[in-house]
Amino acid sequence: MAQAITDATFEEIVLKSDKPVLVDFWAAWCGPCRMVGPIIDQISTEYDGKAVVGKVDVDANQEFAAKYGVRNIPTVLVFQNGEVVGRQVGVAPKQSYTDAIDALL
Repeated sequence: MAQAITDATFEEIVLKSDKPVLVDFWAAWCGPCRMVGPIIDQISTEYDGKAVVGKVDVDANQEFAAKYGVRNIPTVLVFQNGEVVGRQVGVAPKQSYTDAIDALL
C-alpha cells in the first residue's frame, strides 16, 4: 500500500527523502482517482526500498496541494531532492508512472 502523507508529514516524507518520491493527490469522491489508486499501490510494492510512493487526500490536506498547483485530481507528482521533476494529471497507464521513477533511479 502507498504511504498516507499528510500536510504534517509531507516535508519529512517527500521533501527530505534521499530517494525519488511519487505522490498521488486524490480524493475519495473522485472516480478517476479510484482508477489510479490500485496502480499506485502496485507501484508502491514493486518499488519498495527504491522509491517512496505515497498518497495525499486533498480534502483533508490542502496545504501542499495548493503549494504545487494541484487543481485537478488525480494529479501525480514526482519529486527528487525536494523538487518536482514530473507531473501527470488525470488517469495514465502504469508505465507512465514507472517510467518517471525509473528515470531517476
